[in-house]
Amino acid sequence: MKKILNTLYVTSEDAYLALEGETVEVLFADGTKKNIPLVTLEGIVCFSYKGASPALMGKCVENQIQLSFFSPRNRFLACASGSENGNVLLRRTQYRVADDPAASLDIARNFIFGKLYNTKFVLHRTVRDHALQVDADKIRHACDTLKTYMTDLSAADSADTLRGIEGNAAAEYFGVFDEMILQNKEDFFFHGRNRRPPQDAVNALLSLAYSLLANECAAALRGVGLDPFVGFLHTDRAGRKSLALDLEEELRSVFADRFVLTLINNRILSADDFERQETGAVLLKEAGRKAFLSEWQKRKKETLVHPYLKEKVEWGLVAHLQAMLLARYLRGDLDGYPPFLWK
Repeated sequence: MKKILNTLYVTSEDAYLALEGETVEVLFADGTKKNIPLVTLEGIVCFSYKGASPALMGKCVENQIQLSFFSPRNRFLACASGSENGNVLLRRTQYRVADDPAASLDIARNFIFGKLYNTKFVLHRTVRDHALQVDADKIRHACDTLKTYMTDLSAADSADTLRGIEGNAAAEYFGVFDEMILQNKEDFFFHGRNRRPPQDAVNALLSLAYSLLANECAAALRGVGLDPFVGFLHTDRAGRKSLALDLEEELRSVFADRFVLTLINNRILSADDFERQETGAVLLKEAGRKAFLSEWQKRKKETLVHPYLKEKVEWGLVAHLQAMLLARYLRGDLDGYPPFLWK
């Protein structure tokens, strides 16, 4: 359980939430309990199957406290809301900003700045930790180019220009991605991004990781009352969770890419975990998927200090915190959206 700003995150799977006077009482399986005054909260995010009492749900609705329920694996379940729901005002603001090219460009620029900053940091860290195993000069050159693209972002005057910079930066980053694969090079190699379907083991892992991360971003956005289908960088398309893809951008390299590289470099997966279909698609076998998902859940439990909030949190909460910060910006509580800049 952790309170960050005005939101309470209950991450214990065995916790039950109840109303005790003017407080939310969190009861744990071992008999311990914690009480948090409701007046200090604007949101409660619960990852426990035990849920909450009807009395607490009613009180949260009465006090306009966002109460969101997720499964322990971060699948969005439901929100408690009444006839008067402040989320409609937030969503109306989101739609207005999405329809305003200048306003949406400001947010999109921060998403991409976070993406470029984090990809550059991942590359720098590779040189720092494995200088003798990689082509350090090649990676440093890519870092210098990414730095130039980061400078170019401030002059981008349209979404198309921003997408062009992002595309060039992605090509530069993926151009040296193979350098970060340190083990099993004969089975795990990267010659460029390919998908629908992935045609090699590395791309199969990246596609699965990106899909999971996008779903987690969508769940986090729903939890704060935002519409994951209406984005500021990715355009509207039927069935596409554009805002989730926007939010995912800054987290791809530091969470999904590093996770895939860990699976390969620590030999958690091998060539035997993949199968090549007649269409040329390379996919994980059932045992490989189970290992992947198990390690994914473990990675989400690892902790870090959030670079903006300066709070120690689990990686699994990062998307939720970024969604919360985006919602606060749209409400006017922040001067700008602070992207996740990993340090």
